Amino acid sequence: MNNLYFLLAIIPSIILHEVSHGYVANICGDPTAKNAHRLTLNPIRHIDPFGTVVLPLLLIWSGLPAFGWAKPVPVNVSRLRHPRRDSLYVSLAGPLTNILLSVVAGFYIHFAVRHSSYASLNNSYSFFWFVVGFGTVNLLLAVFNLIPIPPLDGSAIIERFVPSQHLPRYYAMRNRALPFVMVLLILNALTLHLGTSWLNDLDQWWFNQAVR
Repeated sequence: MNNLYFLLAIIPSIILHEVSHGYVANICGDPTAKNAHRLTLNPIRHIDPFGTVVLPLLLIWSGLPAFGWAKPVPVNVSRLRHPRRDSLYVSLAGPLTNILLSVVAGFYIHFAVRHSSYASLNNSYSFFWFVVGFGTVNLLLAVFNLIPIPPLDGSAIIERFVPSQHLPRYYAMRNRALPFVMVLLILNALTLHLGTSWLNDLDQWWFNQAVR
């Protein structure tokens, strides 16, 4: 897949991922993201200059798998009506949104391949491959974020088992964990390649299902 399509797809994908966290938090009683005007699709309010633009470009330029992030939406767990339960919903909202977007992209690809002539599909070539990139990016974002390692969203499952008296320390550790995760990802891409073939197989399976 063309790196340009991947880059164009990753920005709206991670923005929608973050907005979904704030939207579910607002439903569950925490309007922090809403009050900060972060429940918007305006990319300017979500783009992290390094995590959303510079890092993906550098990784693509280096030939490494691209990943990135938007500015995390602010969530005040203590304002949720049921903090321990609702924080799980807030965390899982991002990956579930990415899965839904990947499914929608898959339906579009299926419709385009099955119901468009070769000429019309060729005329919409750029948009078609943008949607392929969009679906792939969202699938990979969902799988990656569901890994139960802080600060990824899947770590909310672990958080459910952390005793209440240790939660402040856990939250502090989670807030500092992102640089370590980045280093591990880059080292894995350069040396170990753990999960690479599995992710490629998942990507290929998704595309094959979409074009059937």
